[in-house]
Amino acid sequence: MDSLSLITSNLLSPPVVAFGAGLVAVWVRSDLKFPDQVYQALTIYLLLAIGFKGGSAMAEYGIAQLTLPLLVTLVAGTVIPVAVFFGTRFFLKMNIANAAALAAHYGSVSAVTFMASLAFLDRQAVAYEGFMPAVMAAMEIPAIFVALFIAQKFKSKARMSLGASIHEVFSGKSFVLLFAGLFAGAVAGDDSRELVKPFLVTPFYGVLMLFLLEMGLIAGEKLRDARQAGWKLVAFALIAPILQGALGILLAKSIGLSLGGATVFAVICSSASYIAAPAAVRASLPEANPGYYVTTSLGITFPFNLVFGIPLYFAMAGWVY
Repeated sequence: MDSLSLITSNLLSPPVVAFGAGLVAVWVRSDLKFPDQVYQALTIYLLLAIGFKGGSAMAEYGIAQLTLPLLVTLVAGTVIPVAVFFGTRFFLKMNIANAAALAAHYGSVSAVTFMASLAFLDRQAVAYEGFMPAVMAAMEIPAIFVALFIAQKFKSKARMSLGASIHEVFSGKSFVLLFAGLFAGAVAGDDSRELVKPFLVTPFYGVLMLFLLEMGLIAGEKLRDARQAGWKLVAFALIAPILQGALGILLAKSIGLSLGGATVFAVICSSASYIAAPAAVRASLPEANPGYYVTTSLGITFPFNLVFGIPLYFAMAGWVY
């Protein structure tokens, strides 16, 4: 399938259509809105479900197969935030706090974009390694750690200690739910997994569609702020994920991941966090401007990756492989 067909197929997929409906609802000033309790419930379900699916798949793999991918994830989670920090300092003239905030967001990973990439590959009937959810979960820690370390190194006014900031990440709901799901899926027997499957596995894509409808509403609001960010910051939010995705494909190729695994790892490297990273940045770098890191990560990079990025990385992986 050529690149145009891949993009068209992705654009017409139910999750992306739902996301687009959320954007349109904002533009036409619809009164469509999800209650906060529903949004929280969808988030809890998706994180727990993706963790359980990953844990179930991890039960089929030995530690030897996981060691190298996790090590490469730590490398990517270190290199990317360093490159983003110094790149935004040099090219965008960002101050230390804003550059570190962008480094934390773009070095971390978007769980929703990750889920959408799995749905995309499932539609294309392309296999990928079952341990990729564990790789995704491991990506958050080094990026936020490195970004906050750089901020403390260059700016003495960072208010929260590094240890306290890392505790914020570990104690956040994203990590608690992901690791709870991973552990449950990894230790459960076959009979137990079959009992849980109708609740955590079968409804997954329907719940993802509802969640992306809500994310479309949120992203639509943030896109209005893009004009205030300036064209250079908008260009960064579009170019950075492509470069990071290319790095992910090369790293995946170097350790022998499959074509599908390389696509997923490219998505992991290219997506920007808007759950764990904002929480850590708000606590540690309150002087950083949310109009920069929220607008770029959620308002620009997220919809770009969801609509164009995933099929683009799949096509790039195909060229490399």
